Amino acid sequence: MKTLGKITLTILAALAILTLSALTAYFAITADAKLDKSRLINYGQTITIYDGDGQKIESSSIEGNRSSVLIENLPEHTKNAFIASEDRTFYSHHGLNYKRMVKALFKNLASFSFKEGASTISQQLIKNTHLSNDKTLKRKLKEIRLTRQLERQYSKDEILEMYLNTIYFGHSCYGIESAARFYFGTEAEELTLCQSATLAGLLSSPNNYSPFKNAEKCLQRRNIVLKSMLECSFIDNNQYSQAINEPLNAVEGGSARTWGSYIEAVFDELDELNFDCYAQLSGCKIYTGMNSGIQNYLNNLHISSDNAIIITDDENGVCAYVNSIGAAKRQPGSTIKPLLVYAPAIEEGIIHTFTKIDDGYIDFGGYSPENYDKKYHGMVTVSESIAQSYNIPAVKTLNALTTQKAAGYARKMNIPLDDEDNNLSLALGGMKYGTDIKSLNDAYSVFRNGGTYYRSHFIQRIVDKNGKTIYSAQNNGEKVFSRGTCSLINETLINTAKTGTAKKLKNLPYDIAAKTGTCGDADGNTDAYAIGYTSSHTFSVWLGDANNKKSDITGGGACCNILKDILNKFYSSPPAPLDVSTGTTTVQIDRQDYSASGKIILADDISPKLNKLPVKCLEGKEPSEKSTKFTHPTIEKPTVNINNETTSIVLCQTEYYSYLIKCDDEIIYDGPFSQKIEHSPGEGSHIYSVTPYYSDGEKKYLGDTITLSKINISSNDGYSRFAPPPITEKDWFNN
Repeated sequence: MKTLGKITLTILAALAILTLSALTAYFAITADAKLDKSRLINYGQTITIYDGDGQKIESSSIEGNRSSVLIENLPEHTKNAFIASEDRTFYSHHGLNYKRMVKALFKNLASFSFKEGASTISQQLIKNTHLSNDKTLKRKLKEIRLTRQLERQYSKDEILEMYLNTIYFGHSCYGIESAARFYFGTEAEELTLCQSATLAGLLSSPNNYSPFKNAEKCLQRRNIVLKSMLECSFIDNNQYSQAINEPLNAVEGGSARTWGSYIEAVFDELDELNFDCYAQLSGCKIYTGMNSGIQNYLNNLHISSDNAIIITDDENGVCAYVNSIGAAKRQPGSTIKPLLVYAPAIEEGIIHTFTKIDDGYIDFGGYSPENYDKKYHGMVTVSESIAQSYNIPAVKTLNALTTQKAAGYARKMNIPLDDEDNNLSLALGGMKYGTDIKSLNDAYSVFRNGGTYYRSHFIQRIVDKNGKTIYSAQNNGEKVFSRGTCSLINETLINTAKTGTAKKLKNLPYDIAAKTGTCGDADGNTDAYAIGYTSSHTFSVWLGDANNKKSDITGGGACCNILKDILNKFYSSPPAPLDVSTGTTTVQIDRQDYSASGKIILADDISPKLNKLPVKCLEGKEPSEKSTKFTHPTIEKPTVNINNETTSIVLCQTEYYSYLIKCDDEIIYDGPFSQKIEHSPGEGSHIYSVTPYYSDGEKKYLGDTITLSKINISSNDGYSRFAPPPITEKDWFNN
């Protein structure tokens, strides 16, 4: 027993020492943790946005929108939604939920991390207003001490009120009043049960659960909050059943409309950067690349349909942006052809821009693409196919390239494809989910950037309230195409703007590369595009209907008209020319073979100038086969005919060749092409030979001698050369 008593005393002493040590450490670590009342009620901190010239964008500051709301003016279901979701025992604990803390401790020990926080509403308020978001033991201890101070100095309703007025709801909405206005266009005092549950559901991840970005996730999260309210007996089964069947009904309120698409996009990008919205962003300054003059011009454009327009610069900043359909993705139509078909096929050495493709009927296992005009155009070049947006050559090219390789290029340009997109209709923009205008714009910028993909950004840098730069946009690119491929595509798309589907831009006094696209069927069109770029900017225009209502809008029509107006407004002086030569080489191909059959073969070194066709190729992908038709002329075997005692040698039609014709080793003709060479060789057997040759004026280049069939000529074969019969010597009367 004495031994047991000693052991017990030893253990108790050890525990006492540990407890005392822990308390000493606790008070030492948290000695500077003092509650600052001003931080709890300072609802006026703002995020201010500046344009590319460093001028404050007046309508963007959320100053004045950070209105506070009194707790007694909020509906009970609003307060209960946040209590059920965030802290069910809020009114019964004294700031700390020890049971949840113990559970979190064991989970953290098991994972060797501080992922589990077990924070009450009081703790969240302290963390948001006094501390950073660091997951460290020191920060957690300070949070606990400050929470205890908070609970001693304020009532539960006061704490809940301060919490609801400072919490971040995404889209730069600090406080429930700002959130109610933004998401539902209403006052916080008027929030319904479902609206309250929706806002409460945003708190864990405002960016992921935004109804404007992920409506399905937002709805699921809202219903989880409603379930928690039911479990807490804040609502009954009838209220719950009715509420979970209600739609989200989120409508971007007046503040969002006032700020415009550009500012909305700034805050969307800000959410993606994952800054601490309380410790880092409150009171910060955000500098963007906005061109205020052009942005105002776009904001005031009167467009009868839904629309999206984006302009980016050579530093990958967004100069101006409007978008009436948000993050919705659309079918890209023919705009995808240069990106996933022709540029990759050039890069892989499968085609040249002058390669001829048969624009005729073809069936790929039941899939027979058609051109928009329902016609076939015979042998057309790649450049013509792009300029006129022919569909059949694009599908044939993708078939040669393979959809697998096309998908690889799509990944490099951040164009997401689904497994179901692995088919040849991808060449025409047939995608399950489509893409958004910003992604399409960024992909086209690859060509003016020399083949490197950069993701464009709205935010250039962020400066916190202390003047420290906490973010600068990084231009980390990924190489997609060689400079040579880009030069060739640039030249082709410049031609498209001059003679093709974007020819409404042909009179602009500078290089503009452009591509149009239209999606639809016989009943009308759903999406139309015009994308253009210069050496310094990319411009993308989409017109359509958010609900896929059909119209007669086309890429080459209304979209190009808008693009042209924007370009005329944008440039006061011409931009530098686009690069159409770097990484390319010009070679001479045989004009005859190319014209006759589309065959691409290097011209013979001694070929006449008129037979040489200069073409531009990707450097390193030049044609390798060379013609020898002039250094070693070749012809089809001539025919030889006999008429009486005259032979006729019929030559095949050729250009530039001369002929050396012999009869029994005797030269009977030496000269230019003549369809028929006649000769009278006399009686007997004869052998003719024909040797084609080319003369450059100084030297004859002989081809192979062709020996013709042996011929025989006798007197019986011609008119009679014999003496007349001796009729005068015959006795005709007596015989």
